Amino acid sequence: MSSGWWGEGEVKFYLDGDTEFPTFADNGTEDYFGGAWGFDEGGREREFNTPFLGLPLANVNEQSGPRRYSLYRWHLLDAIGFAQDLRATVQALGWRPNRQYEPLTDDIASVAYWYQREPHVPFPRFPALAARRGRQEGNS
Repeated sequence: MSSGWWGEGEVKFYLDGDTEFPTFADNGTEDYFGGAWGFDEGGREREFNTPFLGLPLANVNEQSGPRRYSLYRWHLLDAIGFAQDLRATVQALGWRPNRQYEPLTDDIASVAYWYQREPHVPFPRFPALAARRGRQEGNS
């Protein structure tokens, strides 16, 4: 994890055959999770919760890092509809102390839920880690 600001990356949703350009792209990780201007309280991130998005954990007390966060966003009122395939990426991008962009190597994990009608064909086999990493773009 980075000890500096981490919220400049884009969240992108590639739908139904999108390749180079996503159907949806957000303008920053902090904006996607509802914390524009850095969830700011005195220059540091602070916890907040709402029904559809929030930052319930912000471990920011150690200035030298690592800092830890837990963020959520439920797409209930703004569902992401697709027919065949969906790929979501989160770009790990922050700032260096001189305010220049810095690609990060943060550990980002996610979970997704979807509705599906039964019966359905068997799910494809989940690709090996190396194959999944091959689908990433840049630091997504």
